[in-house]
Amino acid sequence: MAKSDIEIAQEIPMLPITEVAKKAGLSADQLELYGNHKAKVDIRSLKDKPRKGKVILVTAINPTPAGEGKTTTSVGLEDALCKLGKNALLCLREPSLGPVFGIKGGAAGGGYAQVVPMEDINLHFTGDFHAIGAANNLCAAMLDNHIKQGNELNIDPRRIVWKRCVDMNDRQLRNIVDGLGGAANGEPREDGFDITVASEVMAAFCLATDLMDLKARLGRMVIAYTFDRKPVTVHDIHAEGAMTALLKDAIKPNLVQTLEHNPAFVHGGPFANIAHGCNSVEATTTAMKLADYVVTEAGFGADLGAEKFLDIKCRYTGIKPFAVVMVATVRALKYNGGVKKENLGKENIEALKQGIPNLIRHVSNIRDIYDLPCVVAINAFPTDTKAELDAVAEECHKIGVECALSEVWAKGSEGGIALAKEVLKLCEQPSELHYAYDLDESIEQKITDIAQKVYHADGVEFTPKARRQMQQLDDQGFGDLPICIAKTQYSFTDDQYKLGAPTGFTITVRNLKVSAGAGFIVALTGNIMTMPGLPKRPAAEKIDVTEDGRIVGLF
Repeated sequence: MAKSDIEIAQEIPMLPITEVAKKAGLSADQLELYGNHKAKVDIRSLKDKPRKGKVILVTAINPTPAGEGKTTTSVGLEDALCKLGKNALLCLREPSLGPVFGIKGGAAGGGYAQVVPMEDINLHFTGDFHAIGAANNLCAAMLDNHIKQGNELNIDPRRIVWKRCVDMNDRQLRNIVDGLGGAANGEPREDGFDITVASEVMAAFCLATDLMDLKARLGRMVIAYTFDRKPVTVHDIHAEGAMTALLKDAIKPNLVQTLEHNPAFVHGGPFANIAHGCNSVEATTTAMKLADYVVTEAGFGADLGAEKFLDIKCRYTGIKPFAVVMVATVRALKYNGGVKKENLGKENIEALKQGIPNLIRHVSNIRDIYDLPCVVAINAFPTDTKAELDAVAEECHKIGVECALSEVWAKGSEGGIALAKEVLKLCEQPSELHYAYDLDESIEQKITDIAQKVYHADGVEFTPKARRQMQQLDDQGFGDLPICIAKTQYSFTDDQYKLGAPTGFTITVRNLKVSAGAGFIVALTGNIMTMPGLPKRPAAEKIDVTEDGRIVGLF
C-alpha cells in the first residue's frame, strides 16, 4: 500500500533549521527559533542587500478534483535546481486551516516533494494567521466601540464594510446579527465573518515591504462610511498602531526545509479566488537577495493567481519572472474534456484532446499577454499512459512550447531534473513583462481588459449596485488602483461548471469594494463567497492524534 504524504514526511529526518539557514546564507543571529525545525528570519540586516535572484513563477491550469500538484511541482523544482548545483530558494504560501479541514487536506506539497514539518505548516505553524485574525478583529472591536462611545466620526452602522474573520470554513457565520442584549452590549446590526485569508489585513500583510509600510497600509484601509457617505479608515479610529503591534513578529518570513533539506520560505496565504493569491513580498524579495533562482507559486489557475501575481504584485514591487511553469496533469485535462472523476484512471485520448484547450489558453495568455517564456510541466500519475503523455507533448509542440514530465512526487529532485533544465534555458531568454491593463484606464476598462484578454469573455456585465459602487470609488480617488477579481477557480468564466476553454460568455460583476491598504479594488463576480463552507465529508473527519502525539490523516 502506498504511503501517504504525512507518512513520508514523518519518516525522513529533518536537519536543524540552523543548518538549513546556512545553505541560504543566513547566520544563527538572524534567526528567531520556533523549536528545532522552523524559524522566523530577522531581515533587517539584509535591507541594503541587492536583489539578484531570477524569479520562476509556478502556476497551473484551472484546478479540478483530480488535482494539479502546483505546490508539489514547486518544491520538486527547487530540489532539482539545487541538485544541479544551483543556488535556489523556494517561496510558498502558508496553508489555511479552512481547506486543511475542508476539502483539500494538507497543503505542503506531496510525496517526496514536500516542505516540513508538514504538520506544523498545515496547522498553527508560527502563529501568523492567528496574529492576522487578531489584528482584523481588534479593528472590528474598536470600530464598534467607537460607535458605542458616542460615534464622534458620525459612522453609519448600516454602512460598515469591515467584517470579523476566523481561519475556518464556517458558512454559519457568513451573515449574522450581533450587538444584541441591550444598550450595554453594543449597537445591534447585521454583520458577518470572512475567512482569515480573505481579510484585507492578510492582503496588506503580504504586499507590505516592511513593518512601517504595513502600518501605513493598515491605516489606509476603509472600514465604514459616514452618514454622508464619506469613507472611514483604520487611521480615523487610531487602530493601526495596535494592529501593527500584533503583527510585528508575524511579518518576519518563516524558514523551513524541503524533504531534501533545501531552504524554503513559507509566509502569508491569501486565496487567489478572493484575494491576490501570492506569498509575502517580504519573503520573495528576501529570497531574491539570498539566492540565484527563486521558485514561487501563485494560487489556483493562471487566470487567477498568475494574473494577480503579474498585474498586482509585480507591478508594485518591480519583480519580473524570468520563466513561468504551467502545471497540468493528464487526469485534470481529461476531466476538462468531460470524463467523470471515477473514470480518470482509464486511457482516453479523445477526452484528453478535448481538455487540452484549457492548458493551451493558459499558456497562450502567459506568452501573448504578458510576454513571458513558459514551459508546461506534466505532473505525472501512475495511471498516465505513454500515448496520453505523447498527446500532451504533441499539442504543446504545435504552439511552440516545451513540455517536461515532472515525477517529483515519486522521485523527489531526480524526477524534476528535466523540468529544471528547461527552466534554466528559459531564464536565459530575453523577455520583458507586460501587463494586461494600464493603471490609468477606468475601473470598468481594467475589469473588461482582464475579462476579455485573460478569460476570453465577450464582455462584462455590471449590476446596478456595482455601477453605483464603481462611480463612488472613482469619486473617492481610487480609480487608479489595480483590480483584484474574485471569481471561481474552476473555470475561465464565473460559472464553475463551464470547463475547458469556453467562449461566448460574459462575466457578471455584482459588487465592488476598495482594499485601499492592500492597494487594489476587489470585483466580486458570480456567486463567489469570502467565507467558504465545509463539504459533506470534511477532511477533518479523517484527522486524528495517536497516543504518542503523532498526527495522522492530515493528507
